[in-house]
Amino acid sequence: MPITFANKPGLVIYFTAGDPDLTTTRDMAIAAIDSGADVIELGVPFSDPLADGPVIQRASERAVAKGTRLSDVLGICKDIRAARPAAGIILFSYLNPVVRFGMGAFAKAAKAAGADGVLLTDMIVEEAGEYLSVMQENDLAPVFLAAPTSPDERLKAIAENSRGFVYAISRVGITGTQVELASDAEGLVARLRKFTKLPIALGFGVSNAEHVKAVAKFADAAVVGSAIVALVEKTPAADAALAVGKFVSSLKGAEGA
Repeated sequence: MPITFANKPGLVIYFTAGDPDLTTTRDMAIAAIDSGADVIELGVPFSDPLADGPVIQRASERAVAKGTRLSDVLGICKDIRAARPAAGIILFSYLNPVVRFGMGAFAKAAKAAGADGVLLTDMIVEEAGEYLSVMQENDLAPVFLAAPTSPDERLKAIAENSRGFVYAISRVGITGTQVELASDAEGLVARLRKFTKLPIALGFGVSNAEHVKAVAKFADAAVVGSAIVALVEKTPAADAALAVGKFVSSLKGAEGA
């Protein structure tokens, strides 16, 4: 199904699958959807998450230590799709686990699990020929990251090859929460608008209701990851779904402020 954002700004919520465990990941994702999340990003834990900051690195380490594999993440995706058929679900991974699984086999399995699309954080658009082919063959939306440092030619290629939405990153570097949004975030979104009519979601550093309110002024959706993962890290598993639901509700509460 197509990825849609019911309200502006839409909310994309990231979880590291398997942290603290697979069942809790499923329950937290459902709680986030019920509290206003339009899209869930299910992060595939990886042993060398170079693009991530310490919060998501620790979550990935914990999930890997518990034996969480790509096949487990696909299983969680299937459970979430069955429970909430209208939600958007993106599989978020580094390239390595997908290559090990097999690109074609992964795409077929992702579609069968009910995923709407895929974001491979270290897949660059210039080298994405095979990836784009298997995404199209399996009716999956490839989502690419667009950075403020990218020249217009590259932004154009990213915009033309993305489906569902374009993920604009507010700054160069690793993921993590920030006190304020990067000053060039709005400029990046404006540059992308020249090349696409797709929704543009802004992430990297979006961590509270005021950030979401600020993003709403120029982008279509906000991506919240590290703030969610940090909440999960400090919350007992039994209370995690409730805590996530309350936090997501608080993010949506800033829309009309």
